[in-house]
Amino acid sequence: MKLKPLNDRVLVKRLEMEEKTAGGIYIPDSAKEKPMKGEVVAVGPGKLDEDGKRVKPTVKKGDLVLFAKYAGTEISIDGEEHLVMREDDILAIVE
Repeated sequence: MKLKPLNDRVLVKRLEMEEKTAGGIYIPDSAKEKPMKGEVVAVGPGKLDEDGKRVKPTVKKGDLVLFAKYAGTEISIDGEEHLVMREDDILAIVE
């Protein structure tokens, strides 16, 4: 399935967390938190400002981003979990 976000929405695929700590202890699935880091899969054309002009998004496809813990709406595309969120929910681009 193809999905094209609207306005200032961004489609993000969560990145998998590491399964063990720095000390070498393996973390069971029941104790894992959902990662707050992901890869941008698709970006909408941008939001409209007060004058009706389109403001280009800051992020682009392929960017690694950090986002708020409870940001976005979870959806499943071809069996993989993704998030649709506003660009404002993205906290930073990882370089």
